[in-house]
Amino acid sequence: MGRERGRDTGSAVVEFALVSSLLAALFLAVLQVGVALYVRNTLVAAAAEGARYAADADLGPADGAARTREVIASSLPSTYAANVTAGFETVDGVRTVVVQVRAPLPILGMAGPSGDLVVQGHALVEELP
Repeated sequence: MGRERGRDTGSAVVEFALVSSLLAALFLAVLQVGVALYVRNTLVAAAAEGARYAADADLGPADGAARTREVIASSLPSTYAANVTAGFETVDGVRTVVVQVRAPLPILGMAGPSGDLVVQGHALVEELP
């Protein structure tokens, strides 16, 4: 019986190392999903804000694009605001302002490799009578 007990000596250390490395990887994966969702939601909100801003009666798409860049720069690094475009689009006979943001979607941390994310914001154009 003494020999069987001796074979298990030190196995707790190995089990701890294996389980803790698995838990650390799982934690980092969940953290990365959170970062990616934060970036996406921030870009969507900024594009929508820029479209609403540009839809005002006395403003245009260029103003909406500038507002979008400001909103993005206040929450994310300025590289995320580098590719913002805005213009008019007709949807079901209604004139709308469209603000499009093309930015990197972080795949491995904010500084690691990234994919490409494209989001749009739309708003009805307010016209003076």
